[in-house]
Amino acid sequence: MIDLTIHEDQLERTVQRCRERNIIIPTFKQMKNPALIPSQIKEQLREIGLWDIVPQNLFRITWKNEPVEHGGLFRDIANYMEIPPEISGVEARIIALVGKWFPTGAHKVGATFGCLVPPLVTGQFDPTRHKAVWPSTGNYCRGGAYDATLLACESIAILPEEMSQERFDWLRKVAGEIVATPGSESNVKEIYDKVWELRRTRDDIFVFNQFSEFGNYLFHYDVTGHAMEEVIEKEIGGGRFQAVCLTTGSAGTIACGDYLKQVYPSSKVAAGEALQCPTLLLNGYGAHRIEGIGDKHVPWIHNVRNTDMVIAIDDNDTMNLMRLFNEPAGRKYLINDVGAPEEIVDNLDLLGISSIANLLMCIKFAKYYELNRDDLIITVFTDSMDMYHSRLHEARQSHGEYTREDAVRDFHLSLASTKIDAMQELTFYDRKRIHHLKYFTWIEQQKFDLEELNSQWYDYHEYWSAIQALVPQIDSLIERFNERVGLLR
Repeated sequence: MIDLTIHEDQLERTVQRCRERNIIIPTFKQMKNPALIPSQIKEQLREIGLWDIVPQNLFRITWKNEPVEHGGLFRDIANYMEIPPEISGVEARIIALVGKWFPTGAHKVGATFGCLVPPLVTGQFDPTRHKAVWPSTGNYCRGGAYDATLLACESIAILPEEMSQERFDWLRKVAGEIVATPGSESNVKEIYDKVWELRRTRDDIFVFNQFSEFGNYLFHYDVTGHAMEEVIEKEIGGGRFQAVCLTTGSAGTIACGDYLKQVYPSSKVAAGEALQCPTLLLNGYGAHRIEGIGDKHVPWIHNVRNTDMVIAIDDNDTMNLMRLFNEPAGRKYLINDVGAPEEIVDNLDLLGISSIANLLMCIKFAKYYELNRDDLIITVFTDSMDMYHSRLHEARQSHGEYTREDAVRDFHLSLASTKIDAMQELTFYDRKRIHHLKYFTWIEQQKFDLEELNSQWYDYHEYWSAIQALVPQIDSLIERFNERVGLLR
């Protein structure tokens, strides 16, 4: 659960730090509805770049930023795009929220905000003393280091050594320490081992674990869920909302499915992973190349009982489509031969590698349930190709120049021929099997509470509802904190 106990001595130091650094904390209400943001903040944002490391950019932790790199304010609805049938090969409408227009270029900065703010405004985390530890496979530690830097506190970013070079290059600008652990995307235990080492040897750290911090869940349940609802209501017309399809890394984003099921009770939640690391599908393991997902364990914050389907994506397909969507020969083929709209093809760089996996999930889901043009599926394009230019360079080095023949092959093998293999509709006991996997990571390794694990399953309605109900209480704490800081008077 989220601890909201007040630590008054540390809280006073935090208030003073924020007063000195001109820091005002946005509420969940303001992230959902930027019209509520104070006018003085909006005026300041007109002179600030989207990635600038300044405290006003905390108010740009929203899906509704204007899609510009400098001086933008806010839209009435989230940034989103629709993938047409010429590309998807299915009649069903596939719509995705676009994560590029967050500070740092990825939606994970919202998850880190959700994790950081409750201990900040209660005084549990003291930015004058603590170093914020962000164990992650990439974008989460980037977002965490960004948020912490706005508070002028130091960060320790922990991520696998084989993650993309762009992540490390950017972290060097903001994180006080960077720890590269052995392995790739799916080597999360090695990250946890490093966290335990830090806990044993240092008393100046505060760990924000995205896989277990319910602030991650809560941001996506409340902020992402509402953003999706608004887009669905705008686009649905007389159609049917069928599902949200999302790959699971920390299982934060998929929390929006809990919200959407409350609004659309007949809808489904599909969880995705890499075929090369089929933990949910087969209790499996392995390394893969879809950065940001599939980490050989089930996150503590994943509400497995509310998950309806598991879909595995071959990482070869995601890497092939990365080139098809971004190489000039690939784009030319999509426009001239496939007939895809040029304005959509020109924006396919809004899809990073895990975003491509999310798209493939939606296609598989639509084919499995034989959906038509009256059906709508929603997903998230978590980050853009800005994070993966080094991967494109590596592909060119390994496979040479990308040609029309390559485009024909990749389109037909990795997109048009997408099948309904490696999918499973979850029964009650399939869900229970997946839930049981939490035991080995969280009870045996991380020493979490067995009674709480059982409550997640047997008292699931009360357990998850209690977390969801914390938003107004956290907002109230934020408002009181801002009053003490005194910058809005």
